[in-house]
Amino acid sequence: MHEAEGVEETVGAVVQFALQALDCSYAGVALSTRGRPEIPAVTDPIVAEIYRLQLDTRDGPLTASMRHRATVLVRDTTTDTRWPAWAAMVTRLGVRSVLDIPLMLGDESRTVGVLGLYSRIPDGFSSDDEAIAHILARHASVAVATARHEENMAAAVDARKLVGQAMGILMERFDLDGDRAFATLKRYSQDTNTKLRDVAQTLIDTRNLPR
Repeated sequence: MHEAEGVEETVGAVVQFALQALDCSYAGVALSTRGRPEIPAVTDPIVAEIYRLQLDTRDGPLTASMRHRATVLVRDTTTDTRWPAWAAMVTRLGVRSVLDIPLMLGDESRTVGVLGLYSRIPDGFSSDDEAIAHILARHASVAVATARHEENMAAAVDARKLVGQAMGILMERFDLDGDRAFATLKRYSQDTNTKLRDVAQTLIDTRNLPR
């Protein structure tokens, strides 16, 4: 998990390890983002369908776990009354019990995402299963946060390289110094409401600034 190269590889390792470490039928991870949560890894299309329903309706144990930073256990989807529409759909898919555990960092004020575990039998998760799942969630939280940080750092380095290359083109073509070349890129970025990185990429690819 900690040796995976990127975010998708990391969460892929998380869900596969969950299947091995716990007696569950399916597993999945939903990650928090600034917009709609992402679903980067599931062990079965059934989990993706369960996630999509909850993200569309903003109702269900996944969203409750993410919103309240709390573990949610559904012992039997045929008798649980908290989310009736969700429970009916999940039951039709053959899932009878669910365990959603938030992936949290630091002082537990920040939720990275949710680890979802699913069983085809009612009351499929014991107290031992829940304890193991919490340990896995703690490791997964650190691994996902590290992978995200590394990807963001790599993207920032790539962006700086692109901007530097684009500045070089402007400096050579229009005999500008570095400050004026950067100011030109920044002005086009603001005027066209385009990210500075994308302005630089356009100039590199087309030798023209965006209009």
